[in-house]
Amino acid sequence: MKNLFSRTLFAAATLALCAGAHAEEKFTYMTNWYAQAEHGGFYQAVATGIYKKYGLDVTIKMGGPQVNIYQLMAAGQTDCVMGSSDMQAVITRAGGLPVTTVAAVFQKDPQVLISHDDVAGFEQMKDKTILIAPTAQRGYWLWLKQKYGFTDAQTRPYTFNIQPFVADKNAVQQGYLTSEPFAIQKAGVKAKAHLFADQGWTSYATTITCMDTTVKQRKAAVASFVKATMEGWKSYLADPAPANALIKKDNPNMTDEQLAYSVQKLKEMGIVSSGEAAKAGLGTMDDKRVAANFKFLLDNKLIEPGKVSTADAYDFSFARDAKVLP
Repeated sequence: MKNLFSRTLFAAATLALCAGAHAEEKFTYMTNWYAQAEHGGFYQAVATGIYKKYGLDVTIKMGGPQVNIYQLMAAGQTDCVMGSSDMQAVITRAGGLPVTTVAAVFQKDPQVLISHDDVAGFEQMKDKTILIAPTAQRGYWLWLKQKYGFTDAQTRPYTFNIQPFVADKNAVQQGYLTSEPFAIQKAGVKAKAHLFADQGWTSYATTITCMDTTVKQRKAAVASFVKATMEGWKSYLADPAPANALIKKDNPNMTDEQLAYSVQKLKEMGIVSSGEAAKAGLGTMDDKRVAANFKFLLDNKLIEPGKVSTADAYDFSFARDAKVLP
């Protein structure tokens, strides 16, 4: 009887140890908008169990137009967030929030200007009305003015509604390569999307940005999250079906047609897998390019000298160590 009791106790203890060894660590990531194909790799890593393979129990929370994701991260409601650009994260850090960018999924920023189909390029937009959001005034609009001679006088507010563009043949509007051009196409209007990244705009997009304390105190979890996420993106671009099911569950307004269009554009334009990522792995960032972005911020007085350095704002090691090649 005593031996039976001992064996039972030993078996129970062994099971408990095994359960503890295999328990996934909880990790939360907040996106910058409603669920869409542009978030596909993150959802894919959930849907296919890639995060669990790396010992993580990941929850993806949706952002939105009125959601301040950095504020929520500072309040401890998410571990890391999806920055819309690496420059935005540097500005946030310069503003006093200690955040570090550890990876950039989009090697090309999908930001575009959309014109009617009679406009061949940016050079032909000087006499056009350009619809941009107020936030662009302290970002890519500065670059466009310097490169193409645009003026503030030709701008009008963009309200995330395509109808003003549709109604005005002289209008140009901002957009995302994978989104607004599809909506305009569905409205029956012939238009062209002009990608900033192919004309020298060096900003990275769709970043993984975390509080400094998270990077330092949960280094192993952050490393696992970065590697699993990049595997998720590689998987998503090969077969997006698993992630798309979760995306539609989180965002019922998302359609199969929109998802298919977005994935096609991500692949066609090399948004995830081009440039340095092709050699060093998905999510990687290049020192020289980051330095150029940093200089742009300084030159345009978007950050003050001495407030932040690239060494503070970035940690390249996570994506480089992950080495997930396309």
